[in-house]
Amino acid sequence: MRGPELDSPTMSDDAILFDVTDGLAHLTLNRPSRLNAVDPDAIALWQRYAHEIAERDDIGAVLFDAVGRAFCAGGDVLAMSRLAGSESDAGRVIRSLADQIHDGHRTLRESAKPIVAAVQGPVAGGGLGFMLVADLIVASERATFASRYADVALTPDCGVSTLVPEAVGTRRALELTLTSRTLSAAEALDWGLVAEVVAPESLEARAREIAASWLDGPTAAFGQAKRLVRSGLARPFQDALDDEAATIAAAFVTPEAQARIAAFAKR
Repeated sequence: MRGPELDSPTMSDDAILFDVTDGLAHLTLNRPSRLNAVDPDAIALWQRYAHEIAERDDIGAVLFDAVGRAFCAGGDVLAMSRLAGSESDAGRVIRSLADQIHDGHRTLRESAKPIVAAVQGPVAGGGLGFMLVADLIVASERATFASRYADVALTPDCGVSTLVPEAVGTRRALELTLTSRTLSAAEALDWGLVAEVVAPESLEARAREIAASWLDGPTAAFGQAKRLVRSGLARPFQDALDDEAATIAAAFVTPEAQARIAAFAKR
């Protein structure tokens, strides 16, 4: 975790920080002065790193976090407005940026790399979509969650219209999207928006503990389990069953599975 209350390595001017150590990819939003709202540079990096994570064989798990007091305030509408220029070009420019974000989201969601997000502070607008790309979300007691799209007369993006109802149900998603309600961390836990809430000083350690459990265990099996669950609701049941059958057959003959099955049989 890279934030004011946590250990910080040498800071970078990059809008998103990325490194890989011992199989763990560490992805960090790094625009604290803008509450980690993403600008065009951050969006390009998001798309690039999403594909790198999905494609690299040496990555087994992902830790996703942010610098500063906020996790993510969605898109930097001021930066995007400046880039959009004239009214005639604005729609085309914003559509292109949204498509880049969405490609990154889809790539991470469909990857066989489990992702844990450590959410240290406020999440708003499209930040909800960035957060919900993760498979498990650990939130600090200081975190809050809100939509805020209507504040600037905009509509959901970053997967919010899919990912939020998937997490909390349609009715609650509508309440969050169509009102000014802000959820506390405890309320987000109750709604199912996050998996755990911890004290701020415990956030980094807990997120790393989860990532380490994936790397120390049958990493490939965790990744395939994530892929199967993420894919299941978006396709016919028979397609999901066929995928499960092929995947477990391939897993069963791996040396790791054979060793673990043999150990289990001796208990």
